[in-house]
Amino acid sequence: MEDILKPIEDTDMDSMFILPLSVLPITTPQLQTARLIKNARLQSMVELFYDRQAGSGQVTIDALPSVCNWPAGELHPDLIMLRKLAFIPSYDVYSLRICLREQNIKVNDVESLRLSPEKEAELAQYMILFTRPLTKMIYGDDSAQVETYDDLLRMFRDPDVEKARERLFNMANTLGIDVMGVPRFLENYGDTFMSLSYFRHCLERLAPYFTAALDALTPIRKHFQLKQNTNLMRTCDHIEEVINSVTASITGRLELFERRTKQMWDNISQEEFRSVKAMIERHHLTIGAALCGLTVKMNAFALAFPHARAGGPIKRADFMAAEMMQGLEVIRDAEKRYGGTD
Repeated sequence: MEDILKPIEDTDMDSMFILPLSVLPITTPQLQTARLIKNARLQSMVELFYDRQAGSGQVTIDALPSVCNWPAGELHPDLIMLRKLAFIPSYDVYSLRICLREQNIKVNDVESLRLSPEKEAELAQYMILFTRPLTKMIYGDDSAQVETYDDLLRMFRDPDVEKARERLFNMANTLGIDVMGVPRFLENYGDTFMSLSYFRHCLERLAPYFTAALDALTPIRKHFQLKQNTNLMRTCDHIEEVINSVTASITGRLELFERRTKQMWDNISQEEFRSVKAMIERHHLTIGAALCGLTVKMNAFALAFPHARAGGPIKRADFMAAEMMQGLEVIRDAEKRYGGTD
């Protein structure tokens, strides 16, 4: 049976390329139900409506004064805010937290900048890597049945009050912190490593899309007419190089974080955890920017070519030159733009 590529569809708060304006202090009623999205060319657009049949109703940010009937001759506060948001490289919750804080933009509810409970449950398989060392610290072995981060937290809400108290004090002693600081440590720990699990998940689910997109370059390169076009051949080479190099870079970073986390447990302390947490957060924007761009591009490819027989070499060549190439430098240059080196 032929594999079908379907666009990746997350809820708004789980998405890398959608920002629901309802979480921000937007004052224009017409925009309070709108979304800021990254289009196929990685431009930030205001999506006023979306319907599976009617499609997406998008306008540029600079078109909003006429769309919203704002008074002429003055900058509306919503326009100022949206222009700032346009430069955020990824709308995943982890990049948003950093960028909104830097831009001094407040959200209506801080809790809204979290992954959905459904997405967190989906990430449980990745979180085991990070919960296992904590389980071992508490129990002294890996015998406890801990499959999710919530399972770990339930250890400290044990009906046996004495057992729960003992675990809290043991952990506090190991970390060298006051027992009252353990809940905050657990919250920070869980959130930090949930971000790594989220990025790992976002990268791994793109694998079949990368394969399909790179496979689509072969018939273009072999086409008797297209292979004479040196610019097109360079375009194909560039697309392949960006996809391969960026995915290798993200994979390398995630593996570095996982190694660093394992080292942290050899000499665990509050200071050591802060060091690892800060290192990971320095890379959030870089990884988020690259993954957001790759996800948007692979979604566009899946919409245009849902299976291997969809479209011939000429149609695919047009897509690669007109759609895939546009904004590709944002993905390629994520490290230069957003730092994240150690």
